[in-house]
Amino acid sequence: MPNLKRIIADTMKKRIVILVAACFGVGVVNAQMLPYQDATLSAGQRADDLLSRLTLDEKVSLMMNNSPAIERLGVPEFNWWNEALHGIGRNGVATVFPITMAMAASWDDVLLHKVFTAVSDEARVKALQAKRTGEIKRYQSLSFWTPNINIFRDPRWGRGQETYGEDPYLTSKMGLAVVRGLQGVGYNGEDLGISPYRKLLACAKHFAVHSGPEWNRHTFNIEELPERDLWETYLPAFKALVVQGKVAEVMCAYQRVYGEACCAHTRYEQQILRKEWGFDGLVTSDCGAIRDFLPERHNVARDGAEASAKAVLTGTDVECGSTYKNLPEAVRRGDISESDIDKSLRRLLVARFELGDFDDDSLVAWTKIPESVVASKEHKQLALDMARKSIVLLKNDDILPLRKGHDIVVVGANATDSVMMWGNYSGFPSHTVTAMEGIKRFAPNAKFIGGCGLTRNETTADSLLQKIGNTETVIFIGGISPKLEGEEMKVSEEGFKGGDRTSIELPKAQRDMLNALKRAGKNVVFVNCSGSAMALVPEQKSCAAIIQAWYGGEQGGEALAEVLFGQYNPSGKLPVTFYRSTDDLPDFLDYTMKNRTYRYFTGKALYPFGYGLSYTTFYISKPKYEDGNLQVSVKNTGKVSGTETLQVYVRNTADKEGPLKTLRGYKQVTLTPGEQQTVSIDLPRESFEGWDSQTNTMRVVPGKYEVMVGNSSSDDSLKKIIVEIN
Repeated sequence: MPNLKRIIADTMKKRIVILVAACFGVGVVNAQMLPYQDATLSAGQRADDLLSRLTLDEKVSLMMNNSPAIERLGVPEFNWWNEALHGIGRNGVATVFPITMAMAASWDDVLLHKVFTAVSDEARVKALQAKRTGEIKRYQSLSFWTPNINIFRDPRWGRGQETYGEDPYLTSKMGLAVVRGLQGVGYNGEDLGISPYRKLLACAKHFAVHSGPEWNRHTFNIEELPERDLWETYLPAFKALVVQGKVAEVMCAYQRVYGEACCAHTRYEQQILRKEWGFDGLVTSDCGAIRDFLPERHNVARDGAEASAKAVLTGTDVECGSTYKNLPEAVRRGDISESDIDKSLRRLLVARFELGDFDDDSLVAWTKIPESVVASKEHKQLALDMARKSIVLLKNDDILPLRKGHDIVVVGANATDSVMMWGNYSGFPSHTVTAMEGIKRFAPNAKFIGGCGLTRNETTADSLLQKIGNTETVIFIGGISPKLEGEEMKVSEEGFKGGDRTSIELPKAQRDMLNALKRAGKNVVFVNCSGSAMALVPEQKSCAAIIQAWYGGEQGGEALAEVLFGQYNPSGKLPVTFYRSTDDLPDFLDYTMKNRTYRYFTGKALYPFGYGLSYTTFYISKPKYEDGNLQVSVKNTGKVSGTETLQVYVRNTADKEGPLKTLRGYKQVTLTPGEQQTVSIDLPRESFEGWDSQTNTMRVVPGKYEVMVGNSSSDDSLKKIIVEIN
């Protein structure tokens, strides 16, 4: 933030003036100021006073996502529904960063914290702009329903692109970076001394067990969920964001678990979230989730009044929807008391007072962020930095990097599609660098040939080959797109259903064209754009190189071109397992973790979790472990500088039912050719925590543990030692 020291100083001076005025009756302060209007009181004191002045109908109106102004009390309008999945969403021009799955592939939570600090800067600017219009619409307030920290258990889920992958530890690290960046605290959670007010309200979603399918989410009931899977897989990221990250909001999910709707799940919301973890923030429903209680869907409430009462009594404080309008009726017939409603509303009011929503902008340093930060040069650079680090090189038969001026032809529908680069829940960039535009910067004579679609071709292989002529190198930019996968979509193409995929293979139209190019003797560099894993077994034969480019955001085309032409050495690592076939996957409706993700998958992955090639090579030594610290030597054995991500996995040797291995630490190191470093990675005792079937708790069970270090989760890449944990 520009001129940070001056902003802090000016804001503190104004707060001191008000404090003095309040104490000594200086005329600056209105003598009739009511306690809830007094910025010198705590948020809790102010909330209690305002609660006492509201009618029941007014209280209920403040508990729905579109909270109206209450003019008689000077309560401003507020909208709880806002999006910032990978940049400010759906609110005009903003910096559009790569999708979250791509950012997870960076394995760089420090950079991610910088990204979401930039996002929250843009958010504060846009909220102030909306406030000055006198009308607050959806996507314009300071509550943001992100990050999505659901564990990506199955690559068919279309919303997987919104998550940070399949691993609880990596998801926790990334989620913490997002929350802290949004809420205006340092990378380690430290107070930055900028303002006593919260910068934004971040939200951990969707609590607690949710990862598709999309087509039945309003009626689905998870009938089998082992306690081990709940505590070891589905809950760790939520616990980290609540306990360590102090996240302001948690969003409950659509489905039922053992017949109980998540937004009225007493065990999840009361016992685990509030009692065990001490969460004192607010819970919001997913949109329409309370309506889903009704007989035609979950059938856990007979009408809107009962549904609303059940949700509020469980602790769901904000409804995205309008079913809560039935709360006054629920009070009248005795389903809930007004004092129960007060408990929820108090949490909402405290959060708004903590934002400075009721106070003069001069008191809130965050309002001094200049409008020029939105889509600024600095933020675009962050988007480029993250796009570079997100790209994963999956295969390279010595064809990459390409020479500048290399004679190439570019094909594939995603080469010129700017909207594809945005992913879902996106904002609107001032300019998007498409893949073709990026390539043109390095190869001005590169020719694009259309006709190769994602699911069907508008040209024949013979026609395409005739246009390609004698050019030997073809860059095929394909995969899928957010038009085919995403949240609750209507898609009629084969292999897709409701926003999910029924097949994880590359669409046949592309596969056939790649085979034709191979038969014609072309050297194909295949660039796969997708929100998650693809089965690319035939492409291993038809393509000389394969790059996973995800949906790369507004600078994705520039980053891709830099990798293709060796301007940037790729360092991305997969945050998900790339399986060989849809047949490798269990039933999509099965939420048990058996044979899912690298932690339990017993087959042979095409590309394992944590995998990613470089234009150089690295040697990693056998690790040494002592007193909570792991040391390993790594050397760049290639000819160019590069970055390697050292990954630390742990396995309890006595636990035959547990994960095959589970990530417990990682660190990135950048080395010049021939350079060698000894890297230290913290691995304290709590890193060995796991499910104890004897006590049915998460704890560190004393015994022997296998500690593994390498550059992916594949056994072939790991150096192993046994350590004794007491």
